[in-house]
Amino acid sequence: MNAKPEKLVEMRGVKLKFADKVILDGVDFSVQKQEILVVMGLSGGGKSTLLGILMGLLKPSAGSVLFKEEDLTKLSRPKLNEARTHIGMVYQNAALVSSMNVRDNVGLPLTELSDKNDKEIDSIVDQKLDLVELKDAKNKLPSELSGGMQKRVGLARALALEPELVLFDEPTAGLDPINGKHIDDLIVQLRDKQKVTAIVVTHEMESAFAVATRMAFLHEGKIILEGTPEEFRHTDNPIVSKFLSAHADDKHAKE
Repeated sequence: MNAKPEKLVEMRGVKLKFADKVILDGVDFSVQKQEILVVMGLSGGGKSTLLGILMGLLKPSAGSVLFKEEDLTKLSRPKLNEARTHIGMVYQNAALVSSMNVRDNVGLPLTELSDKNDKEIDSIVDQKLDLVELKDAKNKLPSELSGGMQKRVGLARALALEPELVLFDEPTAGLDPINGKHIDDLIVQLRDKQKVTAIVVTHEMESAFAVATRMAFLHEGKIILEGTPEEFRHTDNPIVSKFLSAHADDKHAKE
């Protein structure tokens, strides 16, 4: 008898309003351990907001957000901060501290949230930079790096605390195809080799289908379709079909 897959993350009836504007209107989804869930949808539709809620940076107006069966919306600040050490975030613009070199950027979560000494931090930083193939860039400033390299430093930083869940906000946006594929390959490697679970927000269709084990489409504040990449390719949902074909046409136009 097969063991039941373990849920790492679950959103139940999550709503978010800013004044009179409804951003999320009853979002439900779950993510099993070692899955890569790709969340798609129109620009400004609340995809990045979902990640902010999962990080505990935003509190929903209603609903529950379960991480390892604990509701993040009900935790005290110290407990929430502890839970957040198990969740890494890779921001769209890398969000590196411009005045810090690569070593200090990657080591920042360890300096702030762990009791490790400098030698231990150096060892972890080397390990994470090795993982993203940037060990030689340790003493460089972010301004000395290409966009693709900055994203990889951001990924190394997100991995510093050995998170079980990593959130990616548009990880390949603005990158050329070679650097974009490099990031996609790293995301898949993390799942296969480091047993990391990931939620990826992207509008880059090639990237989405390259990394996803499952996909969800967010539209007007709700998940209107969830399934495998194959199910998305053959969907008869008119909104999702139109979105996928528009992005395919856009890609061909660029080529």
